[in-house]
This record gives sequence, structure tokens and C-alpha cells, in this order.
Amino acid sequence: MKALLNTGILLMWGLAAIACVDPEDKPSNVHDLRVLGVSTEQPELIASTCEQTPEAFDELAEEVTYRALLVDPAGEGRPIQYTLWACADQADSTCATEADRVLLAEGTTTAGELTFPIRPGAARVAGDKLLLERVLEEDAYKGLGGIRMPLVLRVTAGDEEVYAQKLMVFWCPVVEGMTANVQPVIPGLRVDDVPWPEEVPLELSGPGPFVVTSEDVSDREESYVVPGLRLDAVHLKEAWEIAWYTTLGKFNLSETGGADFGGQQGRHRVEWEPAEGAAAQDVTFYAVVRDGRGGSSWVMRQARWSP
Repeated sequence: MKALLNTGILLMWGLAAIACVDPEDKPSNVHDLRVLGVSTEQPELIASTCEQTPEAFDELAEEVTYRALLVDPAGEGRPIQYTLWACADQADSTCATEADRVLLAEGTTTAGELTFPIRPGAARVAGDKLLLERVLEEDAYKGLGGIRMPLVLRVTAGDEEVYAQKLMVFWCPVVEGMTANVQPVIPGLRVDDVPWPEEVPLELSGPGPFVVTSEDVSDREESYVVPGLRLDAVHLKEAWEIAWYTTLGKFNLSETGGADFGGQQGRHRVEWEPAEGAAAQDVTFYAVVRDGRGGSSWVMRQARWSP
């Protein structure tokens, strides 16, 4: 039997969002139509064998839940049109190649969390070929870093258009110890070392800066195994990154966490300052976490700020 994954060079994967924004925009300040985060639940699918058996392909064709965090602060609840494509080539950031793409979902929604079920592993292109097979054919490294299928979301509202690409990961147990990724989840946030409740807005006043931190995530960062160049087991550990966004003012850092070349992890600590001269208002904050393996989720918090 042929193997689902062939030898090659190990690659990492993640989330890339493509949008048209002004070069002077602060990444942490949200004032127009954006896709702040995309996730699938599960983050990846792993077949029980690397042999091309019907059972293995059925496992990779399981249903997953697709989620996208859409924000549109100035839209006043306007309708947002969306389409979700799966395609074969990671370099095709808009899934423009018609012969190598499959429409997974389309419709109209409003700002908030867009959620629906998909089965990208079951998608087929022209000639009744599995899209997964086309993805593998397009991969120069023949899937050793996982079969990474681009899922491209296009959202439009008025004259605004945004694309967001998520690489859905499909694996098989190339080496012993490989297990499916678990979605990263931020346990909570704090402002000036005070817990920030999800249910009610936090009262804030003054010019700041206000120190925003994540509750400790170190016990949630998974150890995991991937295949090395000689198909040996390579043991790694996640170093989560958190991207920070706000509808008023800015954060001093747009992203925290990760690890340097020495393995030293950064702290999840940022400072928020409201816009100079702003009037009292409700402010929305977003923290989007990525584990570096394709897993992602987010939390949202509210504050009532006054000068």
C-alpha cells in the first residue's frame, strides 16, 4: 500500500490573514472590517495509519467546526457576505485557481463569531480526485510536516474586502508518540493585576497606561512529537503567542509570547492606552492565541472607560 505521507523536510504551519490596511494603522487598533482569528475544532486530524486505506481516508474526512472572528466596529450591524474555499496550493492566498478549489460554505452574517461545520478532508476536485491528494502533489516536501490544506475565507461589506487563510493540518503517525493537537485556550485575563470578568464590563478611568496580562498558560502548553529529517522522533514544546486588539487607543505590543532561539519564552504582558482626547465610551478588547501548530482561539472582554 502507498503511504499517505512521504519523506521530505519538516515545515511548520500557522494562520495568515491578508487584508488591505493603511501602513500607518496600528495593528492593535481595530476600526474597520477585519478577520482577527480563524480556528478549526479539531485543530488537526490524524489518521490511525499511514497506509492509504479507506478507513484512513474516512478518519481524515471527519467533520470539524470552522470558526472566524469577524469585527466591523464602524459597520453598525451591516450584513457581511462570506465564502470559504479549500484549495491545493498554499501560495494561492485567495484560492483563485478554479480547478484546484472547492467551495465549503457561503452566506451572509454580521460581525461576531462565524461558526459552521465543514468536511475539507472529503472535498473533491475535477476528475473526482480528493483535494487532499492534490494538496500532497503540490507540496514540495510531500507532507512530512503534515498535509496542510489552505482554507481561505473571503468577507465583504460595502467596498471593503478581506481574505484570511488558515492551514488545516492532516497527519498520520509517521513516528511513535504523535498525538492530535489540543486547541489552545487562554484561561483568563487581568488588568493591573485584577481579574477581568467575562460577564460584565470592567470600569476603567484615566489616561493609563493599563497593564493587561494573561493568566499563566505554561501548564497548558503541550509537549509534542514530530518526525525529523531521518524520520526519527523530535520532541518539542509549544510556546503560545497572543495577539492583542482594541477598538480604542492602542497596545504597546501587538503580540506577546513565543520563544527566542535559546528557547526563552516571552511574557504575555501588554500596556493599553486610550486615544488622546477620546470621550468616555465602551471599549472591546480581543486576545487571540496561537500555539504555533495550527491551533487557535480567542477571548473577548469589555470595559467602560472614562477620561
